[in-house]
Amino acid sequence: MRWSKVFGFSLLGLGAAVLFQGVASAQNAGDSGAGTELTQQVNLSPQEQLAQAQQYSSQMEQVRGNVQRMLEEARQERDVVKTLCLNDKLNQLDVAIRSAEERNRSLESAVKRGDSDLSNHEFTILTVLFQRTQSLAAEANQCVGKEIGVVGESSTTMDVDPDLPYDDASDYPAPATIVALPTCASCFK
Repeated sequence: MRWSKVFGFSLLGLGAAVLFQGVASAQNAGDSGAGTELTQQVNLSPQEQLAQAQQYSSQMEQVRGNVQRMLEEARQERDVVKTLCLNDKLNQLDVAIRSAEERNRSLESAVKRGDSDLSNHEFTILTVLFQRTQSLAAEANQCVGKEIGVVGESSTTMDVDPDLPYDDASDYPAPATIVALPTCASCFK
């Protein structure tokens, strides 16, 4: 019993460390594209941050609704694999949305107090949570087999090296077809 408590607390501590490491690295990511986006969004005024946070919340709820519909369809189809996958994504979305709601309340109170450092911090975490819901939406689409589409037209071109020799398939004889029955692997004699 004592070891299970120690193990449980160790896992809890490890999970918290990983969570805080991810948030800290997201805040310190200045070289990547996502880090640049976060830096640009933190430079918003507190009122703009509140407005953006509201947009994030509504878009996160839309994603949740879409995944919920996909889950209901998978249950109607009685597809166990899709149901399990989508249920996992929906649970992760619920956690992210609850956390975002808490951060949104903290952002509102920081803006009311005029604490710009705290409001920037809360808004940065909200942005990371929003990005997480977007990736969960993509993962949910993969659960049901939907490809992530690219907007716009696409085309495929083929360039053939003109220096390659031309081979006619009729110049080669057709291979002989040999049918050999497999031996019995589980027969007793």
